[in-house]
Amino acid sequence: MSNSVVTPPKDDAASAPMLRLSDVEKSFSQGKSALHVLRGASLTINAGEMVALVGPSGSGKSTLLNIAGLLENPDRGAVQVGGTHTARLSSKQRAKLRRQSIGFVFQFHRLLPEFSALENLLIPQMLAGLPRDEATTRAEQLLAMVQLADRAGHRPGQLSGGEQQRVAIARAVSNAPNILLADEPTGNLDPETAADVFSHLTAIIRNTGTAALIVTHNTELAKKMDRVVTIRQGEILEA
Repeated sequence: MSNSVVTPPKDDAASAPMLRLSDVEKSFSQGKSALHVLRGASLTINAGEMVALVGPSGSGKSTLLNIAGLLENPDRGAVQVGGTHTARLSSKQRAKLRRQSIGFVFQFHRLLPEFSALENLLIPQMLAGLPRDEATTRAEQLLAMVQLADRAGHRPGQLSGGEQQRVAIARAVSNAPNILLADEPTGNLDPETAADVFSHLTAIIRNTGTAALIVTHNTELAKKMDRVVTIRQGEILEA
């Protein structure tokens, strides 16, 4: 079986970046005071581009990722996904856009333990309305891309930590999202396994033309991406 995945054309919406954050602000209440996490953060990511997001703990990396993934609303500023300005979308519209356009990878794989690797990829596709035959074909292609075709019938408990994370990466792009957001995707792995998982993550991003924003503390992996940006005092700075 070929390792290439046929990906639906992405909506470039007049050549707009896949992800654009403009002057995003976000604060949280701390008793009678406010903790200002993001202060005018701006970032643009194009199709097929891998961007590393770095910064110390508590600097706002996860908050930025949640806002980019439409899981939280900014207090001020704009979030654009493809050609869609999200500020005036209803909760239902935001959820639909998130489901169609954004994939997530977390530090812990969050696979469904009672289902096989293949089934973990089938479920999100079928929930999105894809016929089972088409979903199965795509799931098999994606597992082949991360070199797990022979492990398709294994449940997460039968897979190593690195294999589980590779399944999670394949699942994140199973619905052909425009954007992949990853929060420390190799943070729970030993260095050798982390490097292996990262190489598969890179290959799948390049193959599908997905725009990727990846939070990492691993400086060596960050250097292998197209750009490195840092959160400092609530702003995003180019390295």
